[in-house]
Order: sequence, then C-alpha cells, then structure tokens
Amino acid sequence: MQKYIISGGRPLNGTVSISGAKNAAVAIIPAALMVRGVCRIENLPDISDTDTLLRVLEIMGASVRMINRTTVELDCTSVSLDGLSEEVWALTRRIRASYYLIGAMLGRFGRACSTMPGGCNFGVRPIDQHIKGLNALGANVRVDGGFIRARAENGRLRGARIYLDKVSVGATINIMIAAATAEGRTVIENVAREPHIVDLANFLNSMGADVRGAGTDVIKVRGVPSLHGGTYALIPDQIEAGTYMAAVAAAGGCVRIENVIPKHLDCISSKLREMNVEIEDGDDYVVVRRDGLLCHADVKTMPYPGFPTDMQPQIGAVLCCASGISAVTEGVWDNRFKYFEELRKMGATVKVDGRTAIIIGVDRLTGATVRACDLRAGAAVVIAGLAAKGVTRVEDVQYIERGYEDIVGKLRALGAEIRCVDEPDEPTSRRTDWLAG
Repeated sequence: MQKYIISGGRPLNGTVSISGAKNAAVAIIPAALMVRGVCRIENLPDISDTDTLLRVLEIMGASVRMINRTTVELDCTSVSLDGLSEEVWALTRRIRASYYLIGAMLGRFGRACSTMPGGCNFGVRPIDQHIKGLNALGANVRVDGGFIRARAENGRLRGARIYLDKVSVGATINIMIAAATAEGRTVIENVAREPHIVDLANFLNSMGADVRGAGTDVIKVRGVPSLHGGTYALIPDQIEAGTYMAAVAAAGGCVRIENVIPKHLDCISSKLREMNVEIEDGDDYVVVRRDGLLCHADVKTMPYPGFPTDMQPQIGAVLCCASGISAVTEGVWDNRFKYFEELRKMGATVKVDGRTAIIIGVDRLTGATVRACDLRAGAAVVIAGLAAKGVTRVEDVQYIERGYEDIVGKLRALGAEIRCVDEPDEPTSRRTDWLAG
C-alpha cells in the first residue's frame, strides 16, 4: 500500500507542466471504440483511469500500442462484445467513466452492457438523464443486478430531439457519443459546456463525425455510417492546473504553470485573486504568486463556466488557511464534504450544514495522518499538508493517482518535501505489462 509523506511549510517555486485532461481522456477512450481503423491519441495523461479503460478495450479485442508515455495507438476494428467478461466488469467497477462504454457500444453494435459507474464515493451517481437520452435515440435501456443493459430497437439508433432535465456532463457525453453514428439528426438541449465536452466533440469530428454546438447549451449531431481513424491531441487538464494554483495559494511561493488554456481557468483565477493571490495570464501559461495573507471568500460550485465542483475540495483546503470566515456551497453533488473530516485532524475549523460548509480560517494547519477519501479530496489533503506545520501522512493515495500524473515528482520539482512510500507487502504498479510495446 502506498502513502505520501509530506513535510509542510515550504513555499513552492519553479515551473510545472500540465498533463492532458483526465476528464477528456476518459470520454475519448470509450469513444474510440466506435472508430474503425487506427486512432492515435496524443497528450494522454499517465494515470490509472486511462490505464483501466485501455485495458478494457484490449480485452474486448482492440490493439493497444503505447508509442510513448503520453501517446497511444488504438485499433478497435476487431473489437466485439464477445470480449466482455468478469475481468472487464472488475475493471469498469473502478471508474465513473465506465458508463460511456454504453453510448459507444450502442453506436457501434446496436447493443451494450456495462456495470454501474464506480470511482470516487462522494454522492449518488444517477443515470436517469443518460437513460432518457438513449431511450429517445431508440434504445431499450434497463438497469438490473448492478449492470446497465441496452439494445437498439432496430439494430441502429435513430436521431431525436432530447432536452436534459438538468445539466449533466455524463449524460451529454454519453448521448453525443451514441448519436455520432445514429441514423438522422440529433438535437440535445440544456447540455453541459465544460471544456472536455468540446474536446470530445472535436475528437469525434476529427474521426469523421458531424457534431456542432459543443460549448453552447445546444449540441446538434448529424449521424454518419461509421467513424474512421485519425490523430488527435487532448487539451490540457483544467483541474490539474487549478490544483497546482491552489497549492501555491496555500503554501505560498511563485510558480509558472505551463501547457494550459488560461480561458479555461478564468473561474479559478478570479476566485484566487479575490483571496489575495496574484495571477498573471500568458498565451499558454499562468504565473501564480502568493506572499501575503490569504483573504476569506465565498465559493459556490456550478456547471461550467462557473466554479467547478472538481475544484471545490482544493479551494476548501486553501480557505482553511485564510483569514476570516468563508462559505463553500456545493451546487452539483449531495455529499462532497467528507474531506473536511480529514482537515479537522489537521486543525481546520469547519461546520457543515447540508450543502454548505462554513470555514473559520486558522493561522496554521498542523501535520497529521489523513486519508484520501476520493480523487479531489486526496488533492485537498495534499494541499493542506504542503501548507501545514510538521509532517502529514496521506493514506489511500490510489484515489489521487486516478487523476494526477506524477503528482509527487511534479511537487518535488517545485521544492515540496514529499515522497511516496510503497509498503512491500502489497506492491502496486502504475503501467503494467499489457501496455508494453
């Protein structure tokens, strides 16, 4: 079992480069299932969630070839549903993005089966909007025994007009993937507008799809018979960049964060500026500097372009070190405040009332043994450890490595005193032999 050991109280200085977007990768890899031919994906983050999805495709019959650490060539021409097995189910139960395989399978084969989404446990993951959209496209979807099963009525989906009852990133992605090869035209209204939604649309279009309107609240898809091979590079990870911005805010220092799209970070930058953190935007970088006292702020998470829910735990950790009283309101998930139980062990003063947390800033957090409750909560306790006095031990770091590429190495390069301890009784490995060659 791995854990991180952090000796806090050191400012961060230097340059860090951001990896490809995790949330784009876990949508684009399942979408590649629909491509007949070689699909080359570049700027792929080296994280466990992408490893898991690539392994699923390989078991189903895809050729998976790693060109280098961040580039993969996939050929899904020979994929079949005969490759679905207990090994696949064990893998798909680990991650939330498993439900994107439903839309991809329906688009490719006219039928589908996958497990209910897994991944981080910070609230229920309703799939009612997924089902509504796929049903509208002519699929019969049912959920039983922990599985989602679907079948197109006539062997192929058909275009439809779909209005989502609430903005849902997952449903937007799943319906868009499925509609790419549906017969006729699909109009999806009240959709999510996150950067990785646009990235998925651009990927599909580069493979021969006809998707328009991504980034607005209406997406129009004209179905094509099939998708062909091609090359596509993922956008940088908005949340990874925001996490390092939050780390500098908490620990102090000055860091240049490269390989970013500053526009995607506006909602994060504006909140940090409100907290007395200096942000300088460049063409493909931001410089984050903090040497004064942190100011309190109120944060409410909202769909993009609002403040992202995936940055709520990180900003919550920063606010624990800010002067005054702050309020954090979670507008997306029902239960995303578990990490405050861990931060209280480090001296944080927080009162949670439903979807709102009231934070009374303290002069300094103190190192303690804490655990990563989920991916972003894990990032939050790491940030707290960087700012804290003394030694922080972070357990259950497998959650963190689901979405952050080499977080220990990147932080060490910025001057943090952090190391990963791998206990020999339960050895783990990042990329396994199935990815070799």
